[in-house]
Amino acid sequence: MRSTLPSRLIKSKPFVLIGSSLGGMQATEMSTFLAPEKTIIISSAKSRKELPHRYRFQKLLPIYDLVPPNLSKRGALILQPIVEADRNSNKEVFVNMLKDKPLLFLQRTIQMIIEWNRTEAPDHIIHIHGDKDHTLPHKHIQYDYLIKDGSHMMALTRAEEISELIQEILDQE
Repeated sequence: MRSTLPSRLIKSKPFVLIGSSLGGMQATEMSTFLAPEKTIIISSAKSRKELPHRYRFQKLLPIYDLVPPNLSKRGALILQPIVEADRNSNKEVFVNMLKDKPLLFLQRTIQMIIEWNRTEAPDHIIHIHGDKDHTLPHKHIQYDYLIKDGSHMMALTRAEEISELIQEILDQE
């Protein structure tokens, strides 16, 4: 995959990539060809090995292809507050985020995660993860920073704490 940014922009100024969840997976991929100073991922995975078995299994048996996108969305509205309990503290935000996602986007996101082919994690990724992340349980993750009681949505629900940690990481040489 080639970058659409002019090469002078990529090489002229130092930059950092930060991504959460699927955005962290994308930042991991982009870091291999953009060469940022640092790449920080939050509540994410650096390779297929860090995905729960339910995602890896579906690559072999693509059950997600059988579920209509509108049913996936309704199921997520029901199950997400159960799976990630802290979503209840910001329930209106989470419900609106999910409702605003187009069905095609939701379908393609699921497909991208399940079909992700990265088998090895790059060494240079700085990984922040929560010990209460049920979407991507920390037992599968080789993290650098583990946030006590942090969930999959901790970048939103604990934004100040995560921002402070990111600033500390950015200040390190």
